Amino acid sequence: MTDIDNASELPPLMSHRFRGFLPVVIDVETGGFNSATDALLEIAAVTVDFDTEGQLGLRQSAAYHVAPFDGANIERASLEVNGIDPHHPLRPAIPERDALGRIFRVVREQMKISCCKRAVLVGHNAHFDLGFLNAAIARTGIKRSPFHPFSCFDTATLAGVSFGQTVLRRAATAAGMDWDDEAAHSARYDTERTAELFCTIVNRFKPIYDSVPPLPQN
Repeated sequence: MTDIDNASELPPLMSHRFRGFLPVVIDVETGGFNSATDALLEIAAVTVDFDTEGQLGLRQSAAYHVAPFDGANIERASLEVNGIDPHHPLRPAIPERDALGRIFRVVREQMKISCCKRAVLVGHNAHFDLGFLNAAIARTGIKRSPFHPFSCFDTATLAGVSFGQTVLRRAATAAGMDWDDEAAHSARYDTERTAELFCTIVNRFKPIYDSVPPLPQN
């Protein structure tokens, strides 16, 4: 009988692989670089988990167009990069609070499945995404965020160590992933590629799994 046969009796691997944190990949598209003043225009999230072979892979995903908050600054240069028309009449944008609430429900569901105590943001140049996430949380008055307020995993750093590349497109290519330049710079596409890159890097370190002890049970 293998350990997999007794899987229902064991704590999920995710619950101790990252000290009780659940990595959740987040990407935002914005109206500028200043999280305090510039609009959040898109946000996407991808959860990850291990399969029975110990391979980390993508699970649930969610992505939303976001309506600029009142008084938000939007830089034309940013829109030229991400291709977003924030005032297009057919753009299905929802308020920041609704977008965050929907994503947080997905995150909390996966935290429960994985027996994790808190989520940690994974992003490419992660502090940018975390800054906009935290600013939106503060603006909307959300009291209980599942995310750690300052810890994060940065795939730009991880890819620099693993593949010698820090630009997402180049890192993805170096990791053997497909890349679509036309689809890039949408929150959903960039999040899914970042999640795939993160999983690829983590799976390269699979030999350390057996040496990671489970967290003590309270």
